[in-house]
Amino acid sequence: MPYQSIYRPGLFAGKTVIVTGGGSGIGRCTAHELASLGAHVALVGRKPDRLEAVQSEVLADGGEASTHVCDIRDEPAVIRAIGDVLAAQGRIDGLVNNAGGQYHGQMRDFTTSGFEAVVRTNLTGGFIFMREVYNRWMAQHGGAIVNMVAAISGSLPGYAHSGAARCAMLSLTETAACEWAASGVRVNAVAPGLVASSGFDNYSDAGAAAIRARLAGIPLQRYGNVAEVSSAIVYLLSPAAAFVSGACLRIDGAAATARSWTFAPHDKSVAFDGFHLPSLPVMLRG
Repeated sequence: MPYQSIYRPGLFAGKTVIVTGGGSGIGRCTAHELASLGAHVALVGRKPDRLEAVQSEVLADGGEASTHVCDIRDEPAVIRAIGDVLAAQGRIDGLVNNAGGQYHGQMRDFTTSGFEAVVRTNLTGGFIFMREVYNRWMAQHGGAIVNMVAAISGSLPGYAHSGAARCAMLSLTETAACEWAASGVRVNAVAPGLVASSGFDNYSDAGAAAIRARLAGIPLQRYGNVAEVSSAIVYLLSPAAAFVSGACLRIDGAAATARSWTFAPHDKSVAFDGFHLPSLPVMLRG
């Protein structure tokens, strides 16, 4: 069974979209959905085996995908990757700035190098991709960019480095939306809350415990899934969002709105999951 997107077939036919962090989690799912809608997806990530696995999945489903090994923190590598996409496809219509990562801990314990590494992963790398894609293609041809932030309401205890970077990325999104509008470029962000993806399994036991503890504060009383984030990204890339720029779409089950509330368990929220190759994290299985 192919990807069950809610969007019409062929929506992105003839388009090329870069997806960073395309080898796993939200990036993998978004790549599948875009490819199912006709896009050529340029998969970017640090691990070639993961990128090749997703490429094989996409090709098996009849889609188009290429792989581009690149650490988004490495400016020359980013420049080469974008050059390779342009050389092969001749265009870049969309950029999904999805790559990122963090680790759980107390701010007092973070080393400066650890803090800077997370900021470079979640902010600087995305900036480099945005700037290069804009300068080398979108400034003359237009396009759409979607940046990954987080539904954190201004702070993220336990992840101070990531919270600082994600808030800055939202500011960068809003600034780019203003500065690049005259080029026909729209820039938006998505802010996932707790989304069950393979990224859950990268956390320590303390981080996993913190994730489980936060479930009581989500009004919809469940975790999100990668397809629910992907569908939001695809909307922001699509012509339906032609008058949407500088916006941030929160995908968190109303958790940021609830703030300090806790909620009785219920099962009234029905998930949407169009992804035909789910990857439930180990910590939520069984």
